[in-house]
Amino acid sequence: MHTPQRAGKGSAPVLGPKALNRALLERQMLLRRSNASVTDAIQHLIGIQAQAPNPPYFALWTRLENFQQEQLSQLIKNREIVRIALMRSTIHMVSARDCLTLRPLLQSVLERGLQSAYAKELIGHDLKEITAAGRVLVEEQPRTFDELGKLLSERWPDCTKKALGNVVRTFVPLVQVPPRGIWGSSGQAAHTSAEAWLGQPSASSPALDELLMRYLAAFGPATIKDIQVWSGLNKLRETVERLRPHLRTFADEQGNELFDLPGAPLPDTDTTAPARFLSEFDNMLLSYADRSRIIDEKYKPLVFTINGIIRSTFLIDGFVRGTWKIEQTRGAAALSIHPFEPLSQADQSSLAEEGSRLLNFAAAACTHDLRFTIEG
Repeated sequence: MHTPQRAGKGSAPVLGPKALNRALLERQMLLRRSNASVTDAIQHLIGIQAQAPNPPYFALWTRLENFQQEQLSQLIKNREIVRIALMRSTIHMVSARDCLTLRPLLQSVLERGLQSAYAKELIGHDLKEITAAGRVLVEEQPRTFDELGKLLSERWPDCTKKALGNVVRTFVPLVQVPPRGIWGSSGQAAHTSAEAWLGQPSASSPALDELLMRYLAAFGPATIKDIQVWSGLNKLRETVERLRPHLRTFADEQGNELFDLPGAPLPDTDTTAPARFLSEFDNMLLSYADRSRIIDEKYKPLVFTINGIIRSTFLIDGFVRGTWKIEQTRGAAALSIHPFEPLSQADQSSLAEEGSRLLNFAAAACTHDLRFTIEG
């Protein structure tokens, strides 16, 4: 285990980027694949970012031993795993239990997003009335946002369909129902309420303390600002200060205070980190104010696009060193690997070996091709 260096007498132990990197990889099941069940893995990770249908499958494949697409697809069909807007008001795939407990905790995040985008348009409208009408519609049958907006605009014609749909999204916990999120399926997302889908009410007294402790278990050590960036919640200092007696503290090389769970793993900095492929929108890239433990700032523009896409990336020695993409045509699948800078022959070989496994997972029935292309 890693022994942090102290900056001076009485000061908190200091963790550099590589120490934080190895802690993150360990807690994200990326130093070695885990034998955890799919549901247990998703709960440990506090959900998987799921802006698009397929990234969660790749996120689980790179973390779990012998993961197969049908394992997750079946859990979605069985209503044990759901897709819902949560942290940062973005779509996450979470367990049914987390859906019911996390969504109330993050209500303020969704409300802030609604006010930011539609405040002027909604002036003078009774949001409770719109919400109640929307809940009735989505609980009658799952509906797309376009369909929901059209039906609501018959009663509120001076509001756009988008604004009306987002009022319902904000105040009704909407889950996306299958076939959305099923591997190999397509189509627009249709929504119903979490309560109707799961047959249970949302938590009446959700525990913020527990959420913060779970974040540290999956992403720590971390600053208060990191926790706020991950969750979208504001003003968490009071909560963290209340938890301080139950936490361990460190500092990063810039002197920022880091919080962690006592006894949480801190692997040695020389721990080997194998080549890994991360999915689009992987939460590891979205869960910190300071991302230096996983990606160099100079590479960020090559991963975070101006239209909000977070590209699929690969890790070499635990850090993002490039992007990847699979392109399929009839009977063939090609994995294109785009390093940001030239890779050693050993690193190329490791990526090629892992990439071959990735192609077998994503397109087993196809002929495979793998190619490296330096970003220009």
